[in-house]
Amino acid sequence: MPLVGLRPKPSNKALLWLLLTTAFVAACAAAGERPPGQLTDSPPPGLFPVQSASEEGLHINNLYPIVFWIAVGVFVLVEGLLLIIVLRFRRRRGAEPGDLPAQTHGNNLLEIAWTAIPALIVTYLFVATLDTLAAVERLEPEPQGVVVDVEGFQWQWTFRYEAEGLSFTGVGREGPVMGIPVDESVRVRLHARDVIHSFYVPQFLYKKDVIPGRVNEFDIVINDPGTYRGQCAEFCGLAHNEMYFTVLAMDRPDYDAWVEESREQPGEETPPPDAFVIDVSTPNVNTFEPPDLSVPADTALTFELNNTDQSAPHNIAIEQAMEDGSAWVGQPIAAAGQSATYTAPALAAGEYEFFCSVHPTTMRGTLTVGDQ
Repeated sequence: MPLVGLRPKPSNKALLWLLLTTAFVAACAAAGERPPGQLTDSPPPGLFPVQSASEEGLHINNLYPIVFWIAVGVFVLVEGLLLIIVLRFRRRRGAEPGDLPAQTHGNNLLEIAWTAIPALIVTYLFVATLDTLAAVERLEPEPQGVVVDVEGFQWQWTFRYEAEGLSFTGVGREGPVMGIPVDESVRVRLHARDVIHSFYVPQFLYKKDVIPGRVNEFDIVINDPGTYRGQCAEFCGLAHNEMYFTVLAMDRPDYDAWVEESREQPGEETPPPDAFVIDVSTPNVNTFEPPDLSVPADTALTFELNNTDQSAPHNIAIEQAMEDGSAWVGQPIAAAGQSATYTAPALAAGEYEFFCSVHPTTMRGTLTVGDQ
């Protein structure tokens, strides 16, 4: 059965629809919306990545256009030849069923060309990619500056600065803040407590997996002060979509001031002597014990939290407990296997929802406030 020359002539209308569809898809790709977590001004992503805020990401900015334009050239060449063949060698009106275009059997020059040219292109891209990966993943033998230990767990992050004596565990959807100085190498060490997570900051053009039982680390230098949003980019369970964090990049004097201010954060409050005391435990990331509480109205509350969960930190927060309608959040967060005491404001009679702000999706209970 002949393979060429027997298809009917494509209509001009079909070709027009094909061109319009291609143009529409390209326009949609070029006009992508700004990611919701991106806080520092930059152009929205399109056909090319955003300009990287890190030195390492600039290597990717340099490689991407080369790969892109080579791919465009290959696409135009291949699709152009297909269109020429389809249009030029289509079956003509009045052609006999057995009529075929002139057939060419073997051409050494063409066969060498379409073997050698792709091989050269792939070899060049392979070498360029290896060179870029080596630059991006380059790790100094010893950390040159600030070291941040990042621990991912369902479904939050903890940032620890051992040298500075600081630790931040995220609460709520916003997650914790990682402060780092600009124009200095920062060592980030990744730890996972439960399942695989992924540390991803879009404007750094970098993502690295966070794997249980293994420490992944990388060095990064941020060029521009700013606030950059990050997230977990590896599906890790029910509240994966709420594993956000923020990177606050600042000049060295501002970073030093941020460290000192963070050290001065207040610890546990001393509960008032007439407060109503409630004992609550947190056995896992799914529930409180007990899940339903009853307390008197217009009385200060003291929560004695015993975190019996050996794998995750917890705290207690109350929806709409503040005068402005916002949630009250107990601080500091109780580390795994530790305890904490929280003093909550007096509440008017009614029914409230209490929750763990580290695991707000899965850990919730009912707080009934009324006469005892």
